[in-house]
Amino acid sequence: MPESIDRDDLPQATVVPRRRVRISVVWVIPILAAVVAIGIAVQRVLSEGPTITIVFKAAEGIEAGKTFVKYKDVNIGQVTAVRLSPDYGKVEVTAKIAKSAAGLMVDDARFWIVQPRVTLSGVSGLSTLLSGNYIGFETGKSDRKQRNFTGLEIPPVITDGQSGRQFVLKADSLGSLGIGAPVYYRSLQAGQVIAYRLADDGKAVEITVFVNAPYDQYVDGGTRFWNASGVDVAVGAGGVDVRMQSVVSLIAGGLAFETPPFAVTGVRAAADTVFTLFGDQATAMKKPDLTGMRYVVYFDETMRGLSAGAPVTLLGLPAGEVTAVGLELDPQTANIRGRVEIVTFPERLIARLGQHQAAVGAALARSRQQRQVFFQRLVEQRGLRAQLRSGSLLTGQLFVAFDYFPDAPKAKIDWSQETPVLPAVPSPVTDLEAKLSGILAKLDKLPYEAIGADVTRALASLNVTLEDTSKTLNRVDTNVTPELKTTLEQVRGVLATVDGVLQNGVNSTLAEVNTTLGDLRRPLATADAVLKTTEATLVGRNAPIQHELRDALQEISLAARSLRVLMDYLDRNPEALIRGKAEVKP
Repeated sequence: MPESIDRDDLPQATVVPRRRVRISVVWVIPILAAVVAIGIAVQRVLSEGPTITIVFKAAEGIEAGKTFVKYKDVNIGQVTAVRLSPDYGKVEVTAKIAKSAAGLMVDDARFWIVQPRVTLSGVSGLSTLLSGNYIGFETGKSDRKQRNFTGLEIPPVITDGQSGRQFVLKADSLGSLGIGAPVYYRSLQAGQVIAYRLADDGKAVEITVFVNAPYDQYVDGGTRFWNASGVDVAVGAGGVDVRMQSVVSLIAGGLAFETPPFAVTGVRAAADTVFTLFGDQATAMKKPDLTGMRYVVYFDETMRGLSAGAPVTLLGLPAGEVTAVGLELDPQTANIRGRVEIVTFPERLIARLGQHQAAVGAALARSRQQRQVFFQRLVEQRGLRAQLRSGSLLTGQLFVAFDYFPDAPKAKIDWSQETPVLPAVPSPVTDLEAKLSGILAKLDKLPYEAIGADVTRALASLNVTLEDTSKTLNRVDTNVTPELKTTLEQVRGVLATVDGVLQNGVNSTLAEVNTTLGDLRRPLATADAVLKTTEATLVGRNAPIQHELRDALQEISLAARSLRVLMDYLDRNPEALIRGKAEVKP
């Protein structure tokens, strides 16, 4: 600016006061309505819960505005939108959650679609047949809030409201087990399988089971779990053993647990305790042997049917088991024989002893030297030997049996070896085969050709004899038979004639005898009267004459009596005149 210009010559600004804007009364009502709307909106925003997004692999039966989110059968939200994910591989479900349930939306909360499901382990979701599918919810334990979730493909078996404890089982393989497979305790369903996964090292499978209350109190540190899936068929030296827990376990698989008496600890197992899953009940409940003595037995016979785990018995009682079956080669003699390694457990035999002998057995088990001396005496004096025997004709399984063989060759055990060798004898099957071979050898020596020639000649002679006999029978049938028939007819006629004559003659004879008996009775009665009169006349006269007459009269009386008896007998039995008197049986 030039210096010659005076500042006072410059124009000055004039301050004009601002005019007041007057609001019209007409705008009061819209302003109040806007304030009310803003207040309602703020209140609604503050009263509503969060909006969450759940990603499902598929959203069957899920509809916006109709499907609810339920927790313990209470609606805590509603689906507002259903759309595909950006990659079109999944379904994103948006749901509005109630304000009261906002605190449940944490990081480890779980969602799944509830719909009718029919599985081998049961039926679930039947209520959705009328109400439709809905989204199930289970709370988590985290404190961190979350608004994006991934839904479960399979509904969880156990929810937070169910009391009990879960445990982890380690097994070599999963087998036929699946989610929901039952867990049994003494044949009662006590829980189920809730999850499984491959172990971190890839060498085992970790199976998570949930045991419901009050059955979980029976799980302690010594509890044994085993696989009870399907039908447990064990084929061994004892035959075929078949076990089945239930029809459900037969189809869907299952587990079982129990605490053996020797493993009771009295301390309840904590949740998530890891147990070993055994393959069967027999293995799980087997009592561990504290000490074992190893021996070797050689057999010069087939080893087919003998395998590791086969029982070893002493006088028929369990004493150990076979640990290995192999061969031993002797290059000098070019001999190959079977080599069987066994282990015996003294505790099993001590348990069979009486109370007064248990102390002696325990002393033998503790002292190696005493045990060796006692065993050597059994071998030398009693003939204790090992022998292969068949445990089952059905399976052909073999086992090693120790028994007494007094006639066995003398043997001695070398106790200086690391694994002593016990003497053995051939099995009964080998002896039977040797005897059969001897019999067959003797049969092979028989002169079958000479015997066949003799038999041929005998058969020819028999054929000639049969032909002669046939001719003779034909001659008899042709010549003798007609004459014999004629003779028999004549004899039959003669017998009929004789029978008629005899019947007529007997009847006429009996009539004549009756007439004669009647004629004899009258003279006898007259003679008896005369005798009585004569006796009365002679009484009192000469004694000698009287005596002689009396004697004569007595004889006549006896004769008359005898005759009367005869007449009475003939009167009763007139046929005695022809047939004679019948023999009187004593």
